[in-house]
Amino acid sequence: MKRIIFLNATLLHLFLFTVTYNTVKGQADCVLQLPLLHVDFGNSKQSVELNLSSLENYQQVSDYCPQDGNYAIVSSTRDCFGGHWITVYQDHTPNDLEGKMLLVNAAYRPGLFFVTALKGLLPNTTYELAAWLMNVCRSGANCTMIRPNLRFIVENTAGKELAKFSTGDLNPGSSSWMQYSALFKTPAETGTLLLKVENKADGGCGNDFAMDDITIRECNFPKLITKDEPKPKMVVKKSVPPLTPVVKQQPPVLQPAKKELTVITKTIVKDTPVISRTVIKQRPLIAVPNPILTRANPVIKQIETGATEVVVDLYDNGEIDGDTVSIYHNNILIVSRAGLSEKRVTLRLAVDAMHPHHELVMVANNLGSIPPNTSLMIVTARDKRYEVFISSSEQKNAKVVIDLKE
Repeated sequence: MKRIIFLNATLLHLFLFTVTYNTVKGQADCVLQLPLLHVDFGNSKQSVELNLSSLENYQQVSDYCPQDGNYAIVSSTRDCFGGHWITVYQDHTPNDLEGKMLLVNAAYRPGLFFVTALKGLLPNTTYELAAWLMNVCRSGANCTMIRPNLRFIVENTAGKELAKFSTGDLNPGSSSWMQYSALFKTPAETGTLLLKVENKADGGCGNDFAMDDITIRECNFPKLITKDEPKPKMVVKKSVPPLTPVVKQQPPVLQPAKKELTVITKTIVKDTPVISRTVIKQRPLIAVPNPILTRANPVIKQIETGATEVVVDLYDNGEIDGDTVSIYHNNILIVSRAGLSEKRVTLRLAVDAMHPHHELVMVANNLGSIPPNTSLMIVTARDKRYEVFISSSEQKNAKVVIDLKE
């Protein structure tokens, strides 16, 4: 984890900038509140329009492999620039269907590539600014690789900087998202502020990246409560004359004859008030299996249904070529290395108030003689029938989500 110091130019406070994974507590043990701002760039059901027309060096395109000086809002990438980019199978936002991310191919000159307004920030308040980033360039290119180095700036509408910090170089060659976060404190007068993100590095070979889930969250520091300990009172003991011990003889103990005893249990019912309690049962934590943890898991179908028994049938799709799959239900292995053919593999799931959420993840054990591993899933829920065409590989699984309709 790298740590870089950044300076709040107005308040002259030093803060730590860190690369972190998502945690409940923020930096310096502050308690983070719900996001005041959350930019996730949308999904298949909700699009996000960015007003970035004022940027000099960047233009928006719809291509999932944007050229130099362009950016795109996409859900994935695939074989960009002859394999010089890694394939990003999905965005960072959890549990969204075809979620979007901001994909940037850096311009040849450093400059701004993202601007958004910050409204509703309180004065004299500490906030956490965070974003999830990924260097999409492969390592080992036949050139001197330029690594993205981003600077986040918070300023007022008059252009006065209130805080700024840099990420440092983003390491290439990994498809893992990394969260970069920092704390900043607002001045006595806030109004509408601006968040600007700029690329400090020059364009050329490398310097391409993805960004998702930008958040602003209030950071509350717990207050220490101290109590005054009462002073101990002096205890004065009176002298007590010694007592003369009295010896009493114990009466003889009679041993009754042993008999078979019948044990009678009586239940005495008393009128007691009924106390109503709300009991919250925590679900047991289930470790994420390695085939799910180490591969991408895009959601390819999301189904909502009323309470019912859902029947899931799985077949090989197309020519039967020796595909085998394992199926995980809510991170628990329920089908291991099943061969796919014209003969169905059947699962039955109870969808009700006690079991409202189901995640089925299809993991390819091999790719058969005709890659990739393809299958046809038929889901029957009440009177509806869904056909889901599945394609998985050694790098990517396929997830189907079934939820109870409220």
